[in-house]
Amino acid sequence: MEPPAPREVHMSQAIQPSHANARGKLSAGQLLKWIDATACLAAEKHAGVSCVTASVDDIQFEEMARVGQVITIKAKVSRAFSTSMEISIKVIVQDILTGIEKLVSVAFCTFVAKPLGGKKIHLKPVTLLSEQDHVEHNLASERRNVRLQHEDTFKNLIKESSKFDDPTCEEEEGSISTRGTSVQSIELVLPPHANHHGNTFGGQIMAWMETVATISASRLCRAHPFLKSVDMFKFRGPSTVGDRLVFNAIVNNTFQNCREKGNGCGGGSTVCSVLSACVLFCSVEVGVRVEAFDCQEWSEGRGRHINSAFLIYHAVNDKEELVMFPRIKPTSKDDFRRYCGAIARKRIRLGRKYFISHKEVVPLCVQWDVSNQESLSNSNVEALKKLAAKSGWEVTSPGEKVGDNLLSCKVIDWVSEDNQIYYITCPNVNDEKPKDLVVLVSRRRPIKDSNIFTVAVKSIIVPSVPPSPQYIRSEIICAGFLIHAIDSSSCTVSYFNQISASIFPYFAGNLGGWSKSIEETATSCIQFIENTADDGLIRTF
Repeated sequence: MEPPAPREVHMSQAIQPSHANARGKLSAGQLLKWIDATACLAAEKHAGVSCVTASVDDIQFEEMARVGQVITIKAKVSRAFSTSMEISIKVIVQDILTGIEKLVSVAFCTFVAKPLGGKKIHLKPVTLLSEQDHVEHNLASERRNVRLQHEDTFKNLIKESSKFDDPTCEEEEGSISTRGTSVQSIELVLPPHANHHGNTFGGQIMAWMETVATISASRLCRAHPFLKSVDMFKFRGPSTVGDRLVFNAIVNNTFQNCREKGNGCGGGSTVCSVLSACVLFCSVEVGVRVEAFDCQEWSEGRGRHINSAFLIYHAVNDKEELVMFPRIKPTSKDDFRRYCGAIARKRIRLGRKYFISHKEVVPLCVQWDVSNQESLSNSNVEALKKLAAKSGWEVTSPGEKVGDNLLSCKVIDWVSEDNQIYYITCPNVNDEKPKDLVVLVSRRRPIKDSNIFTVAVKSIIVPSVPPSPQYIRSEIICAGFLIHAIDSSSCTVSYFNQISASIFPYFAGNLGGWSKSIEETATSCIQFIENTADDGLIRTF
Protein backbone atom coordinates (compact mmCIF):
# COMPACT_ATOMS: atom_id res chain seq x y z
CA MET A 1 0.00 0.00 0.00
CA GLU A 2 1.25 3.46 -0.89
CA PRO A 3 2.10 5.71 2.07
CA PRO A 4 -0.47 8.39 2.91
CA ALA A 5 -0.16 11.82 1.30
CA PRO A 6 0.54 14.83 3.58
CA ARG A 7 -3.17 15.50 4.14
CA GLU A 8 -4.23 11.84 4.08
CA VAL A 9 -4.86 9.27 6.84
CA HIS A 10 -5.16 5.49 6.49
CA MET A 11 -6.90 3.25 9.02
CA SER A 12 -6.93 -0.55 8.75
CA GLN A 13 -9.09 -2.71 11.02
CA ALA A 14 -9.35 -6.48 11.25
CA ILE A 15 -13.05 -7.29 11.59
CA GLN A 16 -13.64 -9.15 14.85
CA PRO A 17 -16.86 -10.83 16.08
CA SER A 18 -17.42 -7.84 18.36
CA HIS A 19 -17.67 -5.64 15.24
CA ALA A 20 -20.25 -7.84 13.52
CA ASN A 21 -24.01 -8.24 13.54
CA ALA A 22 -25.95 -11.46 14.06
CA ARG A 23 -25.20 -12.56 10.47
CA GLY A 24 -21.45 -12.26 10.89
CA LYS A 25 -21.29 -9.14 8.72
CA LEU A 26 -19.57 -5.94 9.74
CA SER A 27 -22.04 -3.73 11.58
CA ALA A 28 -22.82 -0.61 9.55
CA GLY A 29 -22.78 1.39 12.78
CA GLN A 30 -19.25 0.24 13.54
CA LEU A 31 -18.15 1.16 10.01
CA LEU A 32 -19.69 4.63 10.38
CA LYS A 33 -17.72 5.11 13.62
CA TRP A 34 -14.47 4.15 11.86
CA ILE A 35 -15.25 6.43 8.91
CA ASP A 36 -15.94 9.39 11.19
CA ALA A 37 -12.80 8.80 13.25
CA THR A 38 -10.56 8.49 10.18
CA ALA A 39 -12.05 11.59 8.57
CA CYS A 40 -11.60 13.56 11.81
CA LEU A 41 -7.93 12.57 11.99
CA ALA A 42 -7.39 13.70 8.40
CA ALA A 43 -9.08 17.02 9.12
CA GLU A 44 -6.98 17.62 12.24
CA LYS A 45 -3.82 16.63 10.38
CA HIS A 46 -4.45 19.47 7.95
CA ALA A 47 -5.89 22.03 10.38
CA GLY A 48 -3.49 21.49 13.27
CA VAL A 49 -6.39 22.00 15.72
CA SER A 50 -9.35 19.98 16.96
CA CYS A 51 -12.16 19.39 14.46
CA VAL A 52 -15.79 18.27 14.76
CA THR A 53 -18.19 16.66 12.28
CA ALA A 54 -20.52 19.19 10.64
CA SER A 55 -22.25 17.07 7.98
CA VAL A 56 -22.10 13.82 6.06
CA ASP A 57 -23.03 13.47 2.38
CA ASP A 58 -24.91 10.51 0.95
CA ILE A 59 -23.09 7.25 1.67
CA GLN A 60 -23.67 4.28 -0.63
CA PHE A 61 -22.56 0.84 0.54
CA GLU A 62 -21.61 -1.32 -2.45
CA GLU A 63 -20.20 -4.34 -0.58
CA MET A 64 -20.58 -5.93 2.85
CA ALA A 65 -17.58 -7.04 4.87
CA ARG A 66 -17.52 -10.06 7.17
CA VAL A 67 -15.61 -11.31 10.19
CA GLY A 68 -12.01 -12.21 9.30
CA GLN A 69 -11.64 -9.64 6.55
CA VAL A 70 -9.74 -6.35 6.76
CA ILE A 71 -11.29 -2.92 6.29
CA THR A 72 -9.04 -0.09 5.10
CA ILE A 73 -10.31 3.49 5.23
CA LYS A 74 -8.48 6.24 3.36
CA ALA A 75 -9.44 9.81 4.22
CA LYS A 76 -7.95 13.01 2.87
CA VAL A 77 -8.79 16.70 2.74
CA SER A 78 -10.07 17.48 -0.76
CA ARG A 79 -10.57 21.18 -0.07
CA ALA A 80 -10.25 23.64 2.80
CA PHE A 81 -12.57 26.63 3.02
CA SER A 82 -12.39 29.35 5.68
CA THR A 83 -13.02 27.25 8.80
CA SER A 84 -14.39 24.05 7.29
CA MET A 85 -12.97 21.23 5.20
CA GLU A 86 -14.36 18.57 2.90
CA ILE A 87 -12.92 15.14 3.60
CA SER A 88 -13.12 12.47 0.90
CA ILE A 89 -13.27 8.89 2.18
CA LYS A 90 -12.67 5.62 0.40
CA VAL A 91 -13.44 2.30 2.12
CA ILE A 92 -11.95 -0.97 0.84
CA VAL A 93 -12.41 -4.51 2.13
CA GLN A 94 -9.74 -7.16 1.59
CA ASP A 95 -10.06 -10.91 1.91
CA ILE A 96 -7.01 -12.15 3.81
CA LEU A 97 -6.90 -15.57 2.12
CA THR A 98 -7.27 -14.46 -1.50
CA GLY A 99 -5.94 -10.91 -1.26
CA ILE A 100 -8.87 -9.68 -3.35
CA GLU A 101 -9.93 -6.11 -2.62
CA LYS A 102 -13.40 -4.63 -3.20
CA LEU A 103 -14.71 -1.11 -2.90
CA VAL A 104 -17.20 -0.77 -0.05
CA SER A 105 -17.99 2.91 -0.21
CA VAL A 106 -16.91 6.40 -1.23
CA ALA A 107 -18.12 9.18 1.04
CA PHE A 108 -17.66 12.87 1.77
CA CYS A 109 -17.83 14.58 5.16
CA THR A 110 -17.50 18.19 6.26
CA PHE A 111 -15.51 19.03 9.39
CA VAL A 112 -15.20 22.37 11.16
CA ALA A 113 -12.05 23.48 12.95
CA LYS A 114 -12.61 24.20 16.66
CA PRO A 115 -9.46 25.67 18.20
CA LEU A 116 -9.22 25.80 21.98
CA GLY A 117 -10.43 29.01 23.57
CA GLY A 118 -12.63 29.91 20.62
CA LYS A 119 -9.75 31.54 18.74
CA LYS A 120 -10.39 32.56 15.16
CA ILE A 121 -8.78 30.43 12.50
CA HIS A 122 -8.41 30.57 8.74
CA LEU A 123 -7.44 27.22 7.29
CA LYS A 124 -4.50 26.99 4.92
CA PRO A 125 -5.35 25.93 1.36
CA VAL A 126 -4.84 22.35 0.24
CA THR A 127 -1.71 21.69 -1.81
CA LEU A 128 -2.77 20.18 -5.14
CA LEU A 129 -0.21 17.68 -6.40
CA SER A 130 -1.97 16.07 -9.36
CA GLU A 131 -4.69 16.60 -11.96
CA GLN A 132 -6.97 14.38 -9.90
CA ASP A 133 -6.38 16.66 -6.92
CA HIS A 134 -7.52 19.60 -9.06
CA VAL A 135 -10.67 17.71 -10.08
CA GLU A 136 -11.50 16.80 -6.47
CA HIS A 137 -10.74 20.34 -5.34
CA ASN A 138 -13.23 21.86 -7.79
CA LEU A 139 -15.93 19.26 -7.32
CA ALA A 140 -15.68 19.96 -3.58
CA SER A 141 -16.97 23.46 -4.27
CA GLU A 142 -19.93 22.03 -6.20
CA ARG A 143 -20.73 19.57 -3.43
CA ARG A 144 -20.59 22.40 -0.91
CA ASN A 145 -23.17 24.33 -2.93
CA VAL A 146 -25.39 21.24 -2.99
CA ARG A 147 -25.18 20.96 0.79
CA LEU A 148 -26.10 24.62 1.23
CA GLN A 149 -29.05 24.26 -1.17
CA HIS A 150 -30.23 20.91 0.18
CA GLU A 151 -33.03 22.15 2.42
CA ASP A 152 -34.37 24.61 -0.18
CA THR A 153 -34.28 21.92 -2.85
CA PHE A 154 -36.20 19.55 -0.60
CA LYS A 155 -38.84 22.19 0.14
CA ASN A 156 -39.22 22.99 -3.56
CA LEU A 157 -39.72 19.32 -4.44
CA ILE A 158 -42.40 19.00 -1.78
CA LYS A 159 -44.20 22.08 -3.15
CA GLU A 160 -43.99 20.80 -6.71
CA SER A 161 -45.34 17.38 -5.82
CA SER A 162 -48.82 17.62 -7.34
CA LYS A 163 -49.40 13.88 -7.24
CA PHE A 164 -50.09 13.86 -3.51
CA ASP A 165 -52.32 16.83 -2.74
CA ASP A 166 -53.90 15.29 0.36
CA PRO A 167 -53.24 12.38 2.72
CA THR A 168 -55.68 10.14 0.86
CA CYS A 169 -53.49 7.73 -1.06
CA GLU A 170 -54.72 4.93 -3.25
CA GLU A 171 -54.90 1.81 -1.15
CA GLU A 172 -53.26 -1.29 -2.53
CA GLU A 173 -53.64 -4.85 -1.42
CA GLY A 174 -51.18 -5.68 1.33
CA SER A 175 -50.37 -2.07 2.23
CA ILE A 176 -49.91 -1.46 5.95
CA SER A 177 -49.46 1.34 8.44
CA THR A 178 -46.02 2.13 9.86
CA ARG A 179 -47.21 2.58 13.44
CA GLY A 180 -45.75 -0.77 14.42
CA THR A 181 -42.28 0.28 13.25
CA SER A 182 -41.90 3.08 15.78
CA VAL A 183 -38.85 2.56 18.01
CA GLN A 184 -37.44 4.68 20.84
CA SER A 185 -34.08 4.22 22.52
CA ILE A 186 -32.01 6.23 24.98
CA GLU A 187 -28.27 6.52 25.54
CA LEU A 188 -26.33 8.24 28.32
CA VAL A 189 -23.24 9.99 26.93
CA LEU A 190 -20.22 8.80 28.92
CA PRO A 191 -16.56 9.86 28.63
CA PRO A 192 -15.65 6.99 26.22
CA HIS A 193 -18.29 8.34 23.80
CA ALA A 194 -16.81 11.86 23.68
CA ASN A 195 -13.76 13.68 22.38
CA HIS A 196 -11.31 15.69 24.45
CA HIS A 197 -13.72 18.66 24.40
CA GLY A 198 -16.41 16.55 26.02
CA ASN A 199 -18.61 16.58 22.89
CA THR A 200 -20.06 13.31 21.65
CA PHE A 201 -18.25 11.81 18.68
CA GLY A 202 -20.29 12.21 15.49
CA GLY A 203 -19.52 8.61 14.54
CA GLN A 204 -20.88 7.36 17.86
CA ILE A 205 -24.17 9.19 17.27
CA MET A 206 -24.38 7.75 13.75
CA ALA A 207 -23.78 4.25 15.13
CA TRP A 208 -26.57 4.63 17.69
CA MET A 209 -28.87 5.95 14.96
CA GLU A 210 -28.09 2.97 12.76
CA THR A 211 -28.94 0.57 15.58
CA VAL A 212 -32.37 2.01 16.25
CA ALA A 213 -33.11 2.35 12.51
CA THR A 214 -32.25 -1.32 11.93
CA ILE A 215 -34.72 -2.34 14.64
CA SER A 216 -37.41 -0.22 13.00
CA ALA A 217 -36.80 -1.73 9.55
CA SER A 218 -36.80 -5.28 10.96
CA ARG A 219 -40.27 -4.72 12.46
CA LEU A 220 -41.59 -4.06 8.96
CA CYS A 221 -39.96 -6.89 7.04
CA ARG A 222 -39.56 -9.56 9.75
CA ALA A 223 -36.20 -10.39 8.18
CA HIS A 224 -32.58 -9.21 8.35
CA PRO A 225 -32.30 -5.59 7.16
CA PHE A 226 -28.91 -4.29 6.06
CA LEU A 227 -27.94 -0.68 5.48
CA LYS A 228 -27.62 0.23 1.80
CA SER A 229 -27.17 3.99 2.05
CA VAL A 230 -27.38 6.98 4.35
CA ASP A 231 -29.00 10.20 3.17
CA MET A 232 -27.08 13.46 3.51
CA PHE A 233 -27.50 15.05 6.93
CA LYS A 234 -25.89 17.61 9.18
CA PHE A 235 -25.31 17.91 12.90
CA ARG A 236 -27.59 20.67 14.16
CA GLY A 237 -25.94 21.06 17.55
CA PRO A 238 -23.53 19.39 19.97
CA SER A 239 -24.14 17.03 22.83
CA THR A 240 -21.81 16.60 25.77
CA VAL A 241 -20.85 14.08 28.43
CA GLY A 242 -23.77 13.63 30.79
CA ASP A 243 -26.45 14.30 28.15
CA ARG A 244 -29.27 11.83 27.61
CA LEU A 245 -29.78 11.17 23.90
CA VAL A 246 -33.25 10.02 22.89
CA PHE A 247 -33.53 8.31 19.49
CA ASN A 248 -36.90 7.98 17.76
CA ALA A 249 -37.08 5.92 14.56
CA ILE A 250 -39.96 5.03 12.23
CA VAL A 251 -40.34 3.74 8.67
CA ASN A 252 -41.26 6.57 6.29
CA ASN A 253 -41.83 4.76 2.99
CA THR A 254 -40.92 1.72 0.94
CA PHE A 255 -39.74 1.68 -2.67
CA GLN A 256 -39.98 -1.09 -5.22
CA ASN A 257 -37.76 -0.57 -8.25
CA CYS A 258 -38.64 -2.91 -11.10
CA ARG A 259 -36.50 -4.12 -13.97
CA GLU A 260 -37.97 -6.12 -16.82
CA LYS A 261 -36.03 -9.32 -17.34
CA GLY A 262 -33.40 -8.65 -19.96
CA ASN A 263 -34.34 -4.99 -20.36
CA GLY A 264 -35.36 -1.89 -18.42
CA CYS A 265 -39.11 -1.57 -17.98
CA GLY A 266 -39.18 2.06 -16.99
CA GLY A 267 -37.89 1.70 -13.42
CA GLY A 268 -38.94 3.74 -10.44
CA SER A 269 -42.57 2.61 -10.42
CA THR A 270 -43.91 1.34 -7.13
CA VAL A 271 -45.99 -1.39 -8.66
CA CYS A 272 -45.10 -3.18 -11.88
CA SER A 273 -47.95 -3.67 -14.30
CA VAL A 274 -46.69 -7.08 -15.39
CA LEU A 275 -45.41 -8.80 -12.28
CA SER A 276 -44.66 -12.05 -14.09
CA ALA A 277 -42.14 -10.28 -16.34
CA CYS A 278 -40.32 -8.29 -13.67
CA VAL A 279 -37.99 -8.75 -10.74
CA LEU A 280 -38.68 -6.40 -7.82
CA PHE A 281 -35.92 -5.05 -5.59
CA CYS A 282 -37.23 -3.34 -2.51
CA SER A 283 -35.85 -0.75 -0.15
CA VAL A 284 -37.20 1.08 2.87
CA GLU A 285 -36.41 4.52 4.26
CA VAL A 286 -36.23 4.86 8.03
CA GLY A 287 -36.14 8.30 9.63
CA VAL A 288 -34.35 8.86 12.94
CA ARG A 289 -34.63 11.97 15.11
CA VAL A 290 -32.18 12.63 17.95
CA GLU A 291 -32.82 14.92 20.90
CA ALA A 292 -30.36 15.74 23.67
CA PHE A 293 -31.29 16.52 27.30
CA ASP A 294 -29.13 17.75 30.14
CA CYS A 295 -30.35 17.11 33.71
CA GLN A 296 -32.59 20.17 33.90
CA GLU A 297 -33.99 19.68 30.40
CA TRP A 298 -34.61 16.02 31.24
CA SER A 299 -36.68 16.88 34.29
CA GLU A 300 -38.63 19.54 32.36
CA GLY A 301 -39.19 17.35 29.30
CA ARG A 302 -37.68 19.78 26.79
CA GLY A 303 -34.86 18.57 24.59
CA ARG A 304 -32.55 19.95 21.92
CA HIS A 305 -32.95 18.61 18.38
CA ILE A 306 -29.35 17.80 17.45
CA ASN A 307 -29.76 15.53 14.44
CA SER A 308 -32.09 13.83 11.99
CA ALA A 309 -31.04 11.20 9.48
CA PHE A 310 -32.64 8.99 6.87
CA LEU A 311 -31.29 5.51 6.31
CA ILE A 312 -32.17 3.21 3.40
CA TYR A 313 -32.27 -0.54 3.94
CA HIS A 314 -32.58 -3.72 1.93
CA ALA A 315 -33.35 -7.02 3.68
CA VAL A 316 -32.55 -10.71 3.30
CA ASN A 317 -33.99 -13.86 4.81
CA ASP A 318 -32.07 -16.68 6.50
CA LYS A 319 -31.03 -17.98 3.07
CA GLU A 320 -29.49 -14.60 2.17
CA GLU A 321 -32.23 -13.99 -0.41
CA LEU A 322 -33.57 -10.47 -0.92
CA VAL A 323 -37.06 -10.01 0.51
CA MET A 324 -39.77 -7.50 -0.32
CA PHE A 325 -41.09 -4.86 2.02
CA PRO A 326 -44.87 -4.35 2.15
CA ARG A 327 -46.40 -1.23 0.63
CA ILE A 328 -46.85 1.66 3.09
CA LYS A 329 -50.23 3.30 3.70
CA PRO A 330 -50.26 6.78 5.33
CA THR A 331 -53.03 7.00 7.91
CA SER A 332 -52.41 10.46 9.39
CA LYS A 333 -51.11 13.87 8.36
CA ASP A 334 -47.77 13.10 10.00
CA ASP A 335 -47.57 9.76 8.13
CA PHE A 336 -48.37 11.60 4.91
CA ARG A 337 -45.68 14.23 5.54
CA ARG A 338 -43.04 11.56 6.09
CA TYR A 339 -44.36 9.51 3.16
CA CYS A 340 -44.00 12.42 0.69
CA GLY A 341 -40.70 13.54 2.22
CA ALA A 342 -39.21 10.12 1.51
CA ILE A 343 -40.22 10.40 -2.16
CA ALA A 344 -38.58 13.83 -2.44
CA ARG A 345 -35.38 12.61 -0.77
CA LYS A 346 -35.21 9.64 -3.12
CA ARG A 347 -35.40 11.98 -6.09
CA ILE A 348 -32.66 14.20 -4.68
CA ARG A 349 -30.46 11.14 -4.06
CA LEU A 350 -30.93 10.08 -7.68
CA GLY A 351 -29.93 13.51 -8.87
CA ARG A 352 -26.82 13.62 -6.71
CA LYS A 353 -25.88 10.09 -7.71
CA TYR A 354 -25.87 11.03 -11.38
CA PHE A 355 -24.46 14.52 -11.19
CA ILE A 356 -21.86 14.70 -8.44
CA SER A 357 -20.96 11.12 -7.57
CA HIS A 358 -17.23 10.64 -7.17
CA LYS A 359 -15.96 8.16 -9.74
CA GLU A 360 -12.32 7.33 -10.35
CA VAL A 361 -11.81 7.01 -14.08
CA VAL A 362 -8.86 6.35 -16.32
CA PRO A 363 -7.55 9.35 -18.26
CA LEU A 364 -9.96 10.24 -21.03
CA CYS A 365 -7.63 12.16 -23.31
CA VAL A 366 -5.62 10.49 -26.05
CA GLN A 367 -2.19 11.71 -27.13
CA TRP A 368 -2.43 13.32 -30.58
CA ASP A 369 0.29 12.78 -33.18
CA VAL A 370 0.60 12.31 -36.91
CA SER A 371 0.70 8.53 -36.72
CA ASN A 372 -2.69 8.15 -35.05
CA GLN A 373 -4.61 11.15 -36.41
CA GLU A 374 -6.62 9.11 -38.91
CA SER A 375 -7.60 6.41 -36.42
CA LEU A 376 -8.51 9.00 -33.79
CA SER A 377 -10.74 10.99 -36.12
CA ASN A 378 -12.46 7.83 -37.38
CA SER A 379 -13.00 6.46 -33.88
CA ASN A 380 -14.31 9.88 -32.82
CA VAL A 381 -17.10 9.71 -35.40
CA GLU A 382 -17.87 6.06 -34.67
CA ALA A 383 -18.13 6.78 -30.94
CA LEU A 384 -20.67 9.53 -31.59
CA LYS A 385 -22.74 7.27 -33.85
CA LYS A 386 -22.80 4.54 -31.21
CA LEU A 387 -23.72 7.10 -28.56
CA ALA A 388 -26.57 8.45 -30.67
CA ALA A 389 -27.84 4.91 -31.35
CA LYS A 390 -28.41 4.21 -27.66
CA SER A 391 -31.97 4.21 -26.35
CA GLY A 392 -33.41 6.43 -23.63
CA TRP A 393 -32.58 9.88 -24.96
CA GLU A 394 -34.51 12.85 -23.65
CA VAL A 395 -35.60 15.88 -25.65
CA THR A 396 -34.52 19.12 -23.94
CA SER A 397 -35.25 22.67 -25.12
CA PRO A 398 -36.46 21.70 -28.63
CA GLY A 399 -36.25 24.55 -31.09
CA GLU A 400 -34.59 26.88 -28.58
CA LYS A 401 -31.22 28.51 -28.93
CA VAL A 402 -28.49 27.08 -26.72
CA GLY A 403 -26.73 29.89 -24.96
CA ASP A 404 -23.12 30.70 -25.66
CA ASN A 405 -21.25 29.48 -22.58
CA LEU A 406 -17.72 29.72 -23.97
CA LEU A 407 -15.15 32.42 -23.36
CA SER A 408 -13.15 31.52 -26.45
CA CYS A 409 -12.99 28.86 -29.14
CA LYS A 410 -10.17 28.88 -31.67
CA VAL A 411 -8.53 26.47 -34.10
CA ILE A 412 -4.98 25.58 -33.10
CA ASP A 413 -4.33 22.96 -35.79
CA TRP A 414 -6.05 22.57 -39.16
CA VAL A 415 -5.32 18.86 -39.57
CA SER A 416 -7.36 18.43 -42.73
CA GLU A 417 -10.51 19.71 -44.36
CA ASP A 418 -12.59 17.42 -42.13
CA ASN A 419 -10.56 17.49 -38.89
CA GLN A 420 -9.49 20.42 -36.75
CA ILE A 421 -8.16 20.77 -33.22
CA TYR A 422 -9.77 23.49 -31.10
CA TYR A 423 -8.74 25.14 -27.87
CA ILE A 424 -11.81 26.10 -25.79
CA THR A 425 -12.06 28.14 -22.60
CA CYS A 426 -15.16 28.22 -20.41
CA PRO A 427 -16.21 30.85 -17.85
CA ASN A 428 -15.56 30.36 -14.18
CA VAL A 429 -18.31 29.01 -11.95
CA ASN A 430 -18.71 29.86 -8.24
CA ASP A 431 -15.59 32.03 -8.26
CA GLU A 432 -13.38 29.11 -9.29
CA LYS A 433 -10.76 29.11 -12.01
CA PRO A 434 -12.13 28.98 -15.56
CA LYS A 435 -11.97 25.65 -17.42
CA ASP A 436 -10.26 24.84 -20.70
CA LEU A 437 -10.36 21.94 -23.14
CA VAL A 438 -8.41 20.75 -26.15
CA VAL A 439 -10.72 18.88 -28.51
CA LEU A 440 -10.58 17.15 -31.85
CA VAL A 441 -13.55 18.06 -34.06
CA SER A 442 -14.17 15.53 -36.83
CA ARG A 443 -16.67 16.23 -39.61
CA ARG A 444 -18.19 13.66 -41.93
CA ARG A 445 -20.41 14.48 -44.86
CA PRO A 446 -23.40 12.26 -45.67
CA ILE A 447 -22.52 9.02 -47.37
CA LYS A 448 -24.51 7.70 -50.26
CA ASP A 449 -28.20 7.13 -49.46
CA SER A 450 -27.85 9.13 -46.24
CA ASN A 451 -28.87 12.64 -45.30
CA ILE A 452 -27.01 12.85 -41.96
CA PHE A 453 -24.03 15.15 -41.48
CA THR A 454 -21.86 14.27 -38.45
CA VAL A 455 -19.74 16.54 -36.24
CA ALA A 456 -17.94 14.62 -33.46
CA VAL A 457 -15.89 16.04 -30.57
CA LYS A 458 -13.36 14.35 -28.26
CA SER A 459 -10.66 15.57 -25.87
CA ILE A 460 -7.06 15.02 -26.86
CA ILE A 461 -3.58 15.91 -25.61
CA VAL A 462 -1.30 18.10 -27.69
CA PRO A 463 2.19 19.17 -26.51
CA SER A 464 1.69 22.69 -27.88
CA VAL A 465 -1.12 23.39 -25.37
CA PRO A 466 -0.10 22.00 -21.96
CA PRO A 467 -2.28 22.53 -18.87
CA SER A 468 -2.02 26.09 -17.60
CA PRO A 469 -2.17 27.18 -13.94
CA GLN A 470 -4.64 29.85 -15.09
CA TYR A 471 -7.22 27.17 -16.01
CA ILE A 472 -8.47 23.79 -14.84
CA ARG A 473 -7.95 21.37 -17.70
CA SER A 474 -11.14 19.44 -18.38
CA GLU A 475 -12.10 16.54 -20.61
CA ILE A 476 -15.07 15.42 -22.64
CA ILE A 477 -15.47 11.74 -23.49
CA CYS A 478 -17.66 12.07 -26.55
CA ALA A 479 -20.02 14.71 -27.90
CA GLY A 480 -21.27 16.01 -31.20
CA PHE A 481 -24.02 16.96 -33.60
CA LEU A 482 -26.07 14.95 -36.07
CA ILE A 483 -27.50 17.21 -38.76
CA HIS A 484 -30.49 15.72 -40.59
CA ALA A 485 -31.29 17.39 -43.91
CA ILE A 486 -35.06 17.78 -44.32
CA ASP A 487 -34.96 19.54 -47.68
CA SER A 488 -32.75 22.01 -49.49
CA SER A 489 -33.63 24.83 -47.12
CA SER A 490 -34.08 23.24 -43.67
CA CYS A 491 -32.55 20.70 -41.32
CA THR A 492 -32.78 19.31 -37.79
CA VAL A 493 -29.74 19.51 -35.51
CA SER A 494 -29.45 17.02 -32.63
CA TYR A 495 -26.80 17.47 -29.97
CA PHE A 496 -25.52 14.54 -27.92
CA ASN A 497 -22.96 14.47 -25.12
CA GLN A 498 -21.35 11.91 -22.86
CA ILE A 499 -19.22 13.58 -20.27
CA SER A 500 -16.86 13.00 -17.39
CA ALA A 501 -17.33 14.04 -13.76
CA SER A 502 -14.58 16.63 -14.11
CA ILE A 503 -16.35 18.67 -16.78
CA PHE A 504 -20.02 18.06 -16.09
CA PRO A 505 -20.71 20.64 -13.35
CA TYR A 506 -19.01 23.42 -15.26
CA PHE A 507 -19.54 22.97 -18.97
CA ALA A 508 -21.81 20.29 -20.31
CA GLY A 509 -24.77 21.11 -18.09
CA ASN A 510 -25.01 24.60 -19.49
CA LEU A 511 -24.14 23.52 -23.02
CA GLY A 512 -27.04 21.09 -22.87
CA GLY A 513 -29.37 23.94 -21.94
CA TRP A 514 -29.66 22.98 -18.27
CA SER A 515 -29.53 25.14 -15.19
CA LYS A 516 -26.19 26.15 -13.66
CA SER A 517 -27.33 24.72 -10.35
CA ILE A 518 -26.71 21.01 -9.97
CA GLU A 519 -29.66 20.65 -7.64
CA GLU A 520 -31.94 22.51 -10.05
CA THR A 521 -30.68 20.25 -12.81
CA ALA A 522 -31.49 17.21 -10.70
CA THR A 523 -35.01 18.50 -10.11
CA SER A 524 -35.70 19.25 -13.77
CA CYS A 525 -34.37 15.89 -14.96
CA ILE A 526 -35.83 13.74 -12.19
CA GLN A 527 -38.41 11.92 -14.30
CA PHE A 528 -35.81 11.09 -16.92
CA ILE A 529 -33.38 9.77 -14.33
CA GLU A 530 -35.98 7.53 -12.70
CA ASN A 531 -36.84 5.97 -16.04
CA THR A 532 -33.31 5.46 -17.28
CA ALA A 533 -31.30 2.32 -16.52
CA ASP A 534 -28.15 2.94 -14.52
CA ASP A 535 -25.61 2.38 -17.29
CA GLY A 536 -23.20 5.08 -16.22
CA LEU A 537 -24.16 7.52 -18.99
CA ILE A 538 -25.59 11.00 -18.72
CA ARG A 539 -27.78 11.52 -21.76
CA THR A 540 -29.20 14.66 -23.27
CA PHE A 541 -30.72 15.41 -26.65
